[in-house]
Amino acid sequence: MNMAQQTVVTMPGDGIGKVVLPEAIRVLQAVGFDAEYVHADIGWERWVSDGNPLPQATLDLLKQHTLGLFGAITSKPKKEAAKELRPELQDKGYVYYSPIVGLRQKFNLDVCIRPCRSFPGNPLNFVRQTPGGGIEEPKVDAVIFRQNTEGLYAGIEWTDPPAEVRAALATHPKFKAFESVASADIAISTRVFTRAACRRIVEAAFRYAKKHGYPSVTICEKPNVLRETSGMMEEVAKEVHADYADIQLWSTNIDAQMMWLTKNPEDYSVIVAGNMFGDIVSDAFAGLVGGLGFACSANIGDEVAVFEPTHGSAPKYERLDPPIVNPIAMILSAAMMLDHIGDTGKAVAIRNAIAAVVEEGAVRTYDMLRIPGGPEAISKGAASTTQITDAIIARLD
Repeated sequence: MNMAQQTVVTMPGDGIGKVVLPEAIRVLQAVGFDAEYVHADIGWERWVSDGNPLPQATLDLLKQHTLGLFGAITSKPKKEAAKELRPELQDKGYVYYSPIVGLRQKFNLDVCIRPCRSFPGNPLNFVRQTPGGGIEEPKVDAVIFRQNTEGLYAGIEWTDPPAEVRAALATHPKFKAFESVASADIAISTRVFTRAACRRIVEAAFRYAKKHGYPSVTICEKPNVLRETSGMMEEVAKEVHADYADIQLWSTNIDAQMMWLTKNPEDYSVIVAGNMFGDIVSDAFAGLVGGLGFACSANIGDEVAVFEPTHGSAPKYERLDPPIVNPIAMILSAAMMLDHIGDTGKAVAIRNAIAAVVEEGAVRTYDMLRIPGGPEAISKGAASTTQITDAIIARLD
């Protein structure tokens, strides 16, 4: 299939984002993906120098080209972030916010997809003991759909809430327990769900399950306690399920899910959750398939889509020479981008090449060898970042 040349906005960001994103581009080029790559700034350096981790120029590029690859960002608490601004900007009212959260909200990238699939031969895969004392390795193939723009990550919060906020909260009988607490000693983060956003994420999950042959969709929330927000998600799911009678609809509480996923992870296929619970359950499932070195994701809106590994920036590893970090999560994110634009043949080729390298086991990064990271990792047998990318490229059909 001949695809028109794409323009991809590349946002390495901070730390190891600058290491792994070029490796993904090498794989994309090797598989024959014809694209122009346009660099855009994002992250901590822009915050320190400009007081804005998400420059307008980056937003303009994404609006124009609609397709982005993102590496990683460094993110720090409010007070610590303020101290690292250059002196001229300190005490000027600048407040740090996560630029990736800002991207999601700016372009309404409300559908986050995080596949967690085990590769045979990965020594980091989840295993369990059989009743007879043996060891078995269940196949894990869970795809988490995380509502990406609302919930606790929407950013609607206060420390020392203003009088009008406090007055509004006081209309709820449950707030009576806090009446005697001084406002300066109260911090509030709100959890906001809307019916429209719930419907979009649930419908996306059911469509995905139907397209890829998954037998069930699980709503992973906490409706027995968070009755209004989790309750709305479950109510909408039941409505959407009426159009997908051949797919089972399950419901789990987030705390119980954390237990069950380490007992019978193979039972779960497509999972839907709000922003925070989706973040938690996707990282938990990622731990069963190799950790964050294998955790890819897509952030999809009506027009713009951004693809990223879910790991952090790990700045202590950025300047190691040779680099040692695992680029597979970034490369898998690039494959998700190919899926999104309909270039599925190349996406499958990349995933097959990764699977072959992992199963062969001759080239493994330090995390796959279960040894500490650091400059000594290479001397202990770990492959460099470049070497594992080379191995993947060599296995491309």
